[in-house]
Amino acid sequence: MILLSAPNINQGIKLNQAIYCRCSLRRFSNKALNLDQISHLLWAGGGKAKFRRTIPSAGATYPLEIYLIVGENSVKDLESGGYLYLWEKHALELKMEGDFRERLARACLGQDFIARAPVSILITAEYERTTSYYGKRGIRYVYMEVGHCSQNIYLEAVSLGLGTVVVGAFHDNEIKKIFELRGEPLALMPVGYPE
Repeated sequence: MILLSAPNINQGIKLNQAIYCRCSLRRFSNKALNLDQISHLLWAGGGKAKFRRTIPSAGATYPLEIYLIVGENSVKDLESGGYLYLWEKHALELKMEGDFRERLARACLGQDFIARAPVSILITAEYERTTSYYGKRGIRYVYMEVGHCSQNIYLEAVSLGLGTVVVGAFHDNEIKKIFELRGEPLALMPVGYPE
C-alpha cells in the first residue's frame, strides 16, 4: 500500500477560474506527474471531506471505485501499473504491474491519445450498492454520481495546471478483462500536462 500525502485544500486556483478554464484535453506532453498531483486528483474524485466524502452519493451508498493506471516513467516515485484508490486511507493499492496504456487505448476504440497520457483514472461502479437500496431507480443515481466524480477530477486537473477528458467510448468487457474488475467501467479520464 502506498499512502498519499494529505491534500492541501488551500492550494490551487479559485473555483470560478477552474470552471471558466475547464476544457477537454486530448493532447498530452510526456512530462511526468508527481505523487502530490495524484493525491489531489484522486481525493477530488471521492476522498474524505468535512461531511464524509468529496462527492454526494444517494443514500451514502457510494457505488464508485476509482482506479489509477500509470504508464512507465509517468509518475515520479510510482511504478507503472494499475492501482485501486483506497479512499478511507487515502492510499493506493497495486493491483497489476506493468504499462497498460496501449491495451487501454485499443479497448477504447483505438483512441491513441489515451496511450500518450501519463496516467488515466478509471471510474467503475458496483451498482448493487445503490440498487439494493433504491431498486432499478438506483441506476440513475449511479450515473449522477459518476458525473459528480468526473467533474471534480476535471476541475482539480485545471487547478493543478493539468488537463483531462472524459472518455465513455470503450469495450466494457475488454476493460474489465484487462484490469480484472468486479464493477462496471463507466468513465475513463486520461490526465497529463497539455502538449
